[in-house]
Amino acid sequence: MAFRRHCLLITRASLPGAAIAALSLSLCLASEGCGSSPASVQQASVSIPITPDLAGQENNAPPPDQTGGFDGHRAYEHVAKLVSFGPHPPGSEGIHRAQEYIHTQLQGFGCKVEDQDFHANTPVGSVAMKNIVVKIPGATANIILLGTHYDTDTVDQNGQKMTNFVGADDGGSSTGVMLELARHLCKRQGSLSIWIAFFDGEEALQQWSATDSLYGSREMAARMAMSGDLKRLKAFLLADLVGGRNLHMKREANSTPWLRDVVWNTAARLGHTDIFVPQETGAIEDDHLPFMHRGVPCVDVVDLENNQSYWHTPQDTLDKISARSLAIVGHVFLESIPAVEKHAGR
Repeated sequence: MAFRRHCLLITRASLPGAAIAALSLSLCLASEGCGSSPASVQQASVSIPITPDLAGQENNAPPPDQTGGFDGHRAYEHVAKLVSFGPHPPGSEGIHRAQEYIHTQLQGFGCKVEDQDFHANTPVGSVAMKNIVVKIPGATANIILLGTHYDTDTVDQNGQKMTNFVGADDGGSSTGVMLELARHLCKRQGSLSIWIAFFDGEEALQQWSATDSLYGSREMAARMAMSGDLKRLKAFLLADLVGGRNLHMKREANSTPWLRDVVWNTAARLGHTDIFVPQETGAIEDDHLPFMHRGVPCVDVVDLENNQSYWHTPQDTLDKISARSLAIVGHVFLESIPAVEKHAGR
């Protein structure tokens, strides 16, 4: 995400000098409808840079019976699948494959899926984009929104063009978490309706600015304001950069204090103060801002400080991702929802 450079004083760490091996992996989920996926999705493969313990990172998640049923291995497999499509910026063939995959998975979970197709005016011209939104009815019409972006970046930390950025952590990790959350949440009804948004166009297409970024979330927030749904939106929980091996997420300064407390207190109750650390970080520009500017309580669950060696570089690859991190974040989101519902019902 090109958005944070002017918000946080972070010095980019030196990239590792040693080359790492590559392994060609054909990736396909063994369950949840992979066999019925379109051929273009099933046959995707990619050469993924790995370290010797990549398999360990894939298999290091706690079992689902310890994480409320959230399966970190499934979330990891979703990330791997998205990475296998290669770069997928807005309007590209790669993002069409990512959209197809997300649709196939959500439909296999029995989710009600709606597309928000729109054309964004960008510095490179009009670009077709698509938000994918899951809507899970609750006992009331009030809404809790969960969100992620699924597009990948085309410019690096210095604003230079990238053609080989696959976004395993930046976009992929949070999308894997949201897909696994959808598998659970689409099967049950809570006191509030749950919407899950997969945003297109979070990344800048040329240079991060208020107008060249957050295209999908700005579009959805505007649509909800026009339809009247925004009045029913009681909280927005955003995930971004949540898959790193050395995950330490601080309380983001732009987030709404009570909602941030709900998430971090839930994590503490679950014993994850090593991941959801009590310190605060600076204000971060992310997909929660278009909703915050309209008065919606928001929290950004994000780790930007422990991935500077690969953030917005071609090194943001699958070997940086830990299934354990995905499982813990997913568990915290699942357990935070009842507390958010209780607070919103006051």
